[in-house]
Amino acid sequence: MIGSLRGRVLERLSDTTVLVETAGVGYVVNVTPRTLAELEPTTDAFLHIHHHVREDAETLFGFLDRDERRIFGQLIETTGIGPVLAMAILATHSPRVLVDLVVSGDVAGLTAVPGVGKKTAERLLLELKDRLNLPVIDEPRPVGDRAGGGVSDVRDALAGLGYDESEIRAVLREIAITNDAAAMLREALSLLGARRA
Repeated sequence: MIGSLRGRVLERLSDTTVLVETAGVGYVVNVTPRTLAELEPTTDAFLHIHHHVREDAETLFGFLDRDERRIFGQLIETTGIGPVLAMAILATHSPRVLVDLVVSGDVAGLTAVPGVGKKTAERLLLELKDRLNLPVIDEPRPVGDRAGGGVSDVRDALAGLGYDESEIRAVLREIAITNDAAAMLREALSLLGARRA
């Protein structure tokens, strides 16, 4: 299985594919428009790859960072979401925005994805909340619950997104501990994303 590619961008084949040459072999890689904009022809590039294998085809999906590849993998493991829809979701929303949408139950945000109607969005929000292991934040928390449930929810969410325990412990020491699990999660993701950039 191909997990990453480092090579020269030969050309942009379409709005969603790019040709990357590695060791004399050209690989056609499917990318989001956001990623495509960063891949200038004749420049060197490094892509995290999801190698999708079916009986009739092998397809490469490329991402600039591991977080986006991780989210893509979790999306396609969700019932009803194939690689094409997963790429459409990531083309519309960055991983951080997608997490915010799922945490807040934002149906309108998901219907902004081409091909996703209201009923589909509602179903996806339910399934993605389970798939991404995100915290339930719509229940009010007691004022004194500064280091209790909110932190636990954020810890569970980060673990569900694939961060290891050492990364989680480190970032929880840095964020402001409040009763707002969504705000803490956003801050934690921002710090983690900056470290991996």
